[in-house]
Amino acid sequence: MTFTRWDHPPRFSSLDAGGKLSGINTPLGQDRKPAKPSPGFFSLARFVAVFGAIFLVGLSVYVAMRPEDNLKKPEIAAVEVKPVNDVVIAEQPDGKDSTNPDKLVHARPHDGANVDHQVMDDGSVVTKFTPKSRDKDGPVVIDATAQNAQDERTAAFPDEALIENTPDGKLPIVASDGTRPVDRYARPWSGARGTRIAIVIGGLGLSQTGTQRALNTLPEEITLAFAATGNSLFRWMPEARRGGHEILLQVPLEPFDYPDNNPGQLTLLHKDSEAKNIRRLHQAMSKMTNYTGIMNHLGGRFLSDAPALEPVMRDIAGRGLLFLDDGSSAQSLSGTYAKAFGAPHAFADVVLDQEVSKASVLKKLDELERVAMKQGSAIGVASAFDESVDAVTEWAREAGGRGIEIVGISALADVPN
Repeated sequence: MTFTRWDHPPRFSSLDAGGKLSGINTPLGQDRKPAKPSPGFFSLARFVAVFGAIFLVGLSVYVAMRPEDNLKKPEIAAVEVKPVNDVVIAEQPDGKDSTNPDKLVHARPHDGANVDHQVMDDGSVVTKFTPKSRDKDGPVVIDATAQNAQDERTAAFPDEALIENTPDGKLPIVASDGTRPVDRYARPWSGARGTRIAIVIGGLGLSQTGTQRALNTLPEEITLAFAATGNSLFRWMPEARRGGHEILLQVPLEPFDYPDNNPGQLTLLHKDSEAKNIRRLHQAMSKMTNYTGIMNHLGGRFLSDAPALEPVMRDIAGRGLLFLDDGSSAQSLSGTYAKAFGAPHAFADVVLDQEVSKASVLKKLDELERVAMKQGSAIGVASAFDESVDAVTEWAREAGGRGIEIVGISALADVPN
């Protein structure tokens, strides 16, 4: 018998799907590597991933189902602005309106208006701005239709509703709603029935230093009259108005001793035609704005001439202005025509500085006070001399202690029916 010896036992192997030798036919216990354990289904990584997904889905569902009241309020969808007829300011704090729970009352004390937020059925918010009366603090809304006096914070600006643009410049007119310059630019007063005095200082604008001194010195209750022949009136007018003064425009009229006494190139003359005098009047009127009326500068001859004065007074009345007669001419017809045309009119009772000295002016002021005590009111006129300004300023400081109210000239003008 023949035996065959194998030095190496035969191995029968096969390749696996990856091309590697498979250990299927390898003899047990030979060249075998230990197998790696397979991971379980609920490993830590898989647990974290599944938990995170569930958390995100749950959060999304919670936000979607969250009540609408807890969401951020929608932005304002519409704004309804109510016309403002006066300066307003809100005083109440933000909160609910007790009469309407859906109405949010929002107060903004620096914007000059009451602001109401109304939540609509669709979730939008309508904001309503409404005015109410207030004091002089806060912002101001310029209103060109108000029948009352102009707010002092806007007094330096002309009311466009009371201006007519012409070849001669800007002229005063009555507004479409009937508001007159004499009403709009008047200085407010208390309305009390006590003793009232108006003092008018004229000739402003002729001297730059004298005008500035008068503006810096005189109390705001004093009415200022600017000469149409003066300089820089559009500079001085805003300063005077910001200072609280009521102002007039002085128009030069022909005196009896003309031309020896010549008031200037804009002087209205009795012998000139109506058209020429009206043209000069308009040229004078255009020198500034925001005045309540016209005051004569000289004019004894012109004021006593009916044919010359009549068309001039008609034009002044038609523009809603008052006329102040300085009382220097006993023959003046200004009162007659002012009454005929319905123009507010006033006569000066006392010329305060016929003698230019502080002592003399103070004596005249005492006389003016006696007239006012007797008849209830009185009007004094003076020029912007340093002595006159100082005397009037000193007297005005003490007048209130004697029961006297100093008012603007418009408060004492006679208004015809």
